[in-house]
Amino acid sequence: MVRIKVCGMCNPLNVKEISKTNPDFMGFIFYPGSPRYMGANPDKSIFHNVPPGIKRIGVFVNEDNDKILDLSINYVLDMVQLHGNESPLSCFQLKSSGLIIIKTFNIDDDFNFEILKPYMVGCDYFLFDTKTKKTGGSGKKFNWDKLAEYGLDKPFFLSGGIGPEDTDLIKSIESREFFAVDINSRFESSPGIKNVSLVKTFIDNIKNNQI
Repeated sequence: MVRIKVCGMCNPLNVKEISKTNPDFMGFIFYPGSPRYMGANPDKSIFHNVPPGIKRIGVFVNEDNDKILDLSINYVLDMVQLHGNESPLSCFQLKSSGLIIIKTFNIDDDFNFEILKPYMVGCDYFLFDTKTKKTGGSGKKFNWDKLAEYGLDKPFFLSGGIGPEDTDLIKSIESREFFAVDINSRFESSPGIKNVSLVKTFIDNIKNNQI
């Protein structure tokens, strides 16, 4: 079954509302350059509003490993998503500290999946996003036909411009390593505030009729 990650959460009430739609993961952005940045000292109640069945993912961009570890402990994060230019060694060091690691790669038509091989040991999952000039949040898809070139034995999250209308297209992806979809900006009424109805309908449509 394809899992669902709802990313860019930062409002306590919205976290509670989205939790009721039963996503598998909820993402919190610790990158100051994002309009969905949690802030330097986010309210811990935001994270405690996430029920036990939903994994909390902290999203970081080229952050110091020690700081990632401190924030992961302080805000009871279940997983860490590295969305910058982090090295295979940096990923391995964090994973060796006990964290579950998702490493993001930005995909375009020229992307070569061979560059992922050094990251295999230090990462639990990969995440494929659309390559743009800025870090994340483009709201645009890359060419999903590119996924046919992926042949590594590592599950991946699919991100980048996924919208409410994409359920049938998502269900048609046949890669055995396709693990989860990552939704964000196209489900928002404003940056960081998700439309509960859109998210619920999407999750219900994705998970219906799956074995």
